[in-house]
Amino acid sequence: QVQLVESGGGLVQAGGSLRLSCLVSGRTLSTYRMGWFRQAPGKERQSVATITWSAGRTFYADSMKGRFTISRDNAKNTVYLQMNSLKSEDTAVYYCAARSEDATNWLYWGQGTQVTVSS
Repeated sequence: QVQLVESGGGLVQAGGSLRLSCLVSGRTLSTYRMGWFRQAPGKERQSVATITWSAGRTFYADSMKGRFTISRDNAKNTVYLQMNSLKSEDTAVYYCAARSEDATNWLYWGQGTQVTVSS
């Protein structure tokens, strides 16, 4: 089992920054991919960025490139999402997720953290 706990969300003005954290526990994740997703009210959940735990290879959704940065700290078992130049449309619940690199489904999810960007 893998447990994921997000933190770092909150209220920020447009143009501001936030860093989300996802603390991972429960098992070794060397063969896992970690991801950040978000879901705004009335909209489908969308991928923000992913990173492989071992090599740190990253992938970003096209609309997230340039403003968002995903990273991980293996020693702290934590994945981060640095969000800069935030816009009102970034308002959403942000979720951390994990899956095996050879799987297609995201098996483990955190409870989510709310990010609200005021214009």
